[in-house]
Amino acid sequence: MKQLGIQLLLVLGTLAVAWRLLAGSGQRTQALRRLGLLALAGFAIWSIFFPDVWTGLARRVGIGRGADLILYGLVVAFFGFVVTTYKRFRAMETRYTRLARRIALDEARPAAEHARSTGSPDTLAAELPPSPSVKTSDAD
Repeated sequence: MKQLGIQLLLVLGTLAVAWRLLAGSGQRTQALRRLGLLALAGFAIWSIFFPDVWTGLARRVGIGRGADLILYGLVVAFFGFVVTTYKRFRAMETRYTRLARRIALDEARPAAEHARSTGSPDTLAAELPPSPSVKTSDAD
């Protein structure tokens, strides 16, 4: 029965990270991410000085060892990192795509200049050599 509590907590943590995938990004999200990183660093330092606390906490929530509790927490934290990185790369890809399109439009030649350099259908037909005709005597 104790294990149900930690399972619910881990599922809620995973759902919170998944919700983060759908939520917008901004100043508030960045501040929360920094606070989360500070909390993780604080727990890491605390773990170095008091490693037995994790075992006691793990037993209270229904997990046998403190190392398992830390592992479960790190899995949720890693999932959060993956989601955040995914969102950041998607935003970067969108910015690069828009930038590439803008550069392509800015460097494109005007339509009149493009038509002069490539020729219109009327001028192309006049510039082409006549197509060879097949003589009836050569058709054998």
